Amino acid sequence: MGTKLKVEDVSKPSDPLIHLDPADLPPLPAPYNQPENIPAWPPLTQKTKDAVEASLDDTVAVGIPKPKSKAEEQELVRKFLSGLSKLFTKENNWTFLQPFLLSMEHCAKCQTCSDACHVFEASGGNELYRPTYRSEILRRIYYKYLKPGGKYFGKWAHGDIDLNWTTVARLAELSYRCNLCRRCAQTCPIGVDNGLIAHEIRKLFSQELGIAAKELHEKGAALQLKVGSSTGMTPLVVKDNIDFIDEDTSEKTGMTIKTPWDKEGADILLIHNAGEIMAWPENPGAFAVILEAAGVSWTLSSDVVAYDAINYGLWYDDFMLAKVAIKHVQAAKKLKVKKIVIGECGHAHKALTVVADRVLTGDLNIPRESSMTLLEDIVMSGRIKLDPSRNDFPVTLHDPCNMVRLMGIVEPQRRILRKIAPKFREMTPHGVYNYCCGGGSGFAIMSPYNFAHWRFNVAGRKKFQQVLNAFSDDLRPETKKYLCAPCSNCKGQLRDLLFHYNAFEKCGILYGGLVELIVNAMTEVKPGFIEWEWH
Repeated sequence: MGTKLKVEDVSKPSDPLIHLDPADLPPLPAPYNQPENIPAWPPLTQKTKDAVEASLDDTVAVGIPKPKSKAEEQELVRKFLSGLSKLFTKENNWTFLQPFLLSMEHCAKCQTCSDACHVFEASGGNELYRPTYRSEILRRIYYKYLKPGGKYFGKWAHGDIDLNWTTVARLAELSYRCNLCRRCAQTCPIGVDNGLIAHEIRKLFSQELGIAAKELHEKGAALQLKVGSSTGMTPLVVKDNIDFIDEDTSEKTGMTIKTPWDKEGADILLIHNAGEIMAWPENPGAFAVILEAAGVSWTLSSDVVAYDAINYGLWYDDFMLAKVAIKHVQAAKKLKVKKIVIGECGHAHKALTVVADRVLTGDLNIPRESSMTLLEDIVMSGRIKLDPSRNDFPVTLHDPCNMVRLMGIVEPQRRILRKIAPKFREMTPHGVYNYCCGGGSGFAIMSPYNFAHWRFNVAGRKKFQQVLNAFSDDLRPETKKYLCAPCSNCKGQLRDLLFHYNAFEKCGILYGGLVELIVNAMTEVKPGFIEWEWH
């Protein structure tokens, strides 16, 4: 355990700074309270330790190559300080400067945030994972190395710290031990946002040092801007996939489904997370069924980027976020649609609405709406006929952090579930107090080295516990249960989490989106849209 760990220890040589033993983690409910039901957590190989920075906690998320010389280390430290100073200037950080300054300069150290943090709790209360730990590292560097007179007075007023490559490398990794779920910010009595500080650290490393998680940058935002989608799908490939989905959906439902492409003047431009098209084709298929049955005028865009709501810049780089958001809106303007509707993707909600409001000004500021409110209107208005008895199985709801806690979209999806799922039950806690799935801030697509095991055992531990508790009245595998997660990123994490613990085989827990449940209850389609099989 790291109970005696101090902030200044982050700069001291040790390998690793802490080691998280699985035996230190809080126990899970039955049947995972038995050792034979807990999957192994393999350690890092020596080859990995020799190649990349791994001295934080025996886990690697970013994979920073070890510098080849002291001179290279010093240059990286210099760039880090240069980037840190830019975070405090309006011209370089006009998007988040004010809340960042407030969070850096005001912290009561009451640790209320720690009590709200699923990562800290799931780690067994390890000091390294307190939301304030990484913030305090950055705060001490700021006061000692950037504020006038800091080297003489900063350490006395705010605490000492040495700035070296060890500190910098560990801080980079530490910024990827936070899901950016902002539960800490919600509970802070003075409004300090430690999640934002973690985000700004990531941004600093990306924009100044060129260091970012490969899955978010090279295989994410950069790939999306280059070919059109972070999945690597070009417009032609996406159209071919949608054609196949239309055919399959038509056969499954008995309705004739033909997705409209590039329809000028439509009321709605729907933008899916492209991961749905590849991994969960029943989701875009279900959207098409609902919109067609409800008589909605809608379209998809084949413009590059515009068919993929993913915006990984949200998690690590404002510049990349802005480039993607602008392309989304340009496609909508080209088609002269009335508004953009964002599919089941929580981070796309935040990227294209809350954060993009700072970017999409003037002619670019066109209406953008959540699919949750659109679906609520369709379901509650009676435009489609529903038979709740078709969903006569236990259902619980996962609340995507960016959609629910950040944006306050709490009730639309619940009103739908209360109408169509007679055995719906809530997790505890839920709504704005929900726990992150453990895949937030990009973790769901990150599995380098041994990081996947950290997100299963630590980041996702609290959510897995919640899911088991929600279905605790009957965890027999023959009783099929549905974990509703209206977010592609969350579904990716929950898929991996349930697979890791073999929860479908052991407990009968399936996962999926909201639209699939709606279509499963529609009387004008064939019964059995939801297929009770693992995928």
